Amino acid sequence: MTRLAVFDCDGTLVDGQAAICETMERAFDIAGLPVPDRHSVRRMVGLSLPYALRELAPHASDEQRARAVDAYKEGYRHLRTTGALHEPLYDGIAELVGRLHDAGWLLGVATGKSDRGLHACLDTHGIKARFVTLQAADRHPSKPHPAMLEAALAEAGVSARDAVMIGDTSFDMEMARAARVRAIGVSWGYHEPQELFEAGASAVADTITQLEEMIVGP
Repeated sequence: MTRLAVFDCDGTLVDGQAAICETMERAFDIAGLPVPDRHSVRRMVGLSLPYALRELAPHASDEQRARAVDAYKEGYRHLRTTGALHEPLYDGIAELVGRLHDAGWLLGVATGKSDRGLHACLDTHGIKARFVTLQAADRHPSKPHPAMLEAALAEAGVSARDAVMIGDTSFDMEMARAARVRAIGVSWGYHEPQELFEAGASAVADTITQLEEMIVGP
């Protein structure tokens, strides 16, 4: 049986919250918008950028939000091209990805990042070759719409019943539920475990060891 494990990126594979918050603050400042607090920004991680901006600045004009989106993209690109971007893998993630790959699992990513950002992140950590399907925000509706996960299933040639989605936000869990895929949450990201359970998580891992056990099953 071929099985597929699809991971969210920010808050699940990598810890990019500092870069995300700092870049968002600069983007809001450039757009002339009140800067949101970091807790609010972290709660939007995982959504596609335009959707996150609508949530964070509901009273802004379309022009202001467009300026903020452009400023965010430019700011993040600057961090990446200058080598200042810091989004480390969580401890144990690289090893987990390697073990699942070696055990015959197909692996994928479904993220609110752009294609460019996702590829750069995985290349930096030397793990991109482990993944057979990469779904990013450029080509799909924002989570929790199931489009990214459905595309991952189609590309991998795996049915929903033989797949699992791993993420740190309620958006990931809701996306998995909409796609009829088993959902596993992780507690080291941006939403609380209770929120993950309420959104459809079958289990929530506190450690990499627990996560591996939950993915592989008995």
